[in-house]
Formats: sequence, structure tokens, C-alpha cells
Amino acid sequence: MGSSLAHVMVVAGTPRDWDELDERAWSGLATALGQVVADAGGAWLTLRAYEAGGGDDERRGAVVDAAPLVRGQLTTPDGRCTIIVDPVSDGRERFAEAMRHLPPAVVVDEKAVTGVLYEPADVEPDLVLVLGPPTRLPPSLVWELAYSELVFSPIAFGDLRPEHLQQAVDDFHGRRRRFGGLDT
Repeated sequence: MGSSLAHVMVVAGTPRDWDELDERAWSGLATALGQVVADAGGAWLTLRAYEAGGGDDERRGAVVDAAPLVRGQLTTPDGRCTIIVDPVSDGRERFAEAMRHLPPAVVVDEKAVTGVLYEPADVEPDLVLVLGPPTRLPPSLVWELAYSELVFSPIAFGDLRPEHLQQAVDDFHGRRRRFGGLDT
């Protein structure tokens, strides 16, 4: 057991929920979560919105303009983990946008799609922590469902703490990854 971990994704809240944190609180939470990933040997943490939130000022997949970190990047203070903030909550929209960004001459394969879908990360997530019920997949996940290990936690975005991510990482390390395969 004990799978290696390069990229972790946390899917939680809406851009409106994110906006309730000021920039200092956002940076503090993001870097604390990134430190958990770095300490587990990971180089990438992606923070992604669970869903748009359905407000009148949002269209499907859109981002609230006031969100403190919109499609941004941070790094942990020690520089071991890059934190990618991705508020786009519609996985289909994200996938279509990624396909539009593929260079015309490139062969469309899994590696090429992963390269544009998770940029600047160069690998798909090994682990996805979803804050929400295990009976409902977030609309922001499309590609990740193929090979990522999913861990669900019933906590609200505003209650997210580094120890919740640490629990998911511990759960991940206890799993035997089959990458879609079946036991024989």
C-alpha cells in the first residue's frame, strides 16, 4: 500500500463562499493546505469550486468578479508546493476550454489534455478531496473521475481546516490504487 502523491485537488464551496474570506484568510488557508500536500511529498494543490452557487449575478461556470484569488497561483512559504486556485465550477466548460488551448499540430492524447487541463501542474490529481455528500459528484469534476482517488468529507467550505486534508491524505496512503482496473 502507500501510494505516491504528486497532485492533490480540493473541491469545495462556491466562488461566493470563497469571496467571504478576505485575501489574508484565503492565502492563509491555501498555504496551510499546500503545506499538508508538500509534507506528504506532493508538488501541486488545486483548489476548485464545487459549483457556481446559482446567484443571479453568476452564469453557469462563471466567477464572481470580487473573488479574492481568481485563477491565481500561490506557493507554500518553503516553495515545495504550488497552489492553483481555479474557481471555474463547470468541468465540461473547463474541458472544452482546455481543448481550445491545445496547439493545432499536437496529437490529442491523455498527456496533451492533462498538460492544458491542469496547467501549470503537469499531472492529473492523485487525490481529490470533495467537501460534500458522497451521493453527489460535483459538476466541476469531469476528467478527474477517471484516475483520481476520491475522498468525501461532509464539512462546509467555511469549516475546512488543514487537518481535514491531512485525514484525506492519510486515507489515500492506505489505499491500493488500481487506476480503473479490477482485482483479479
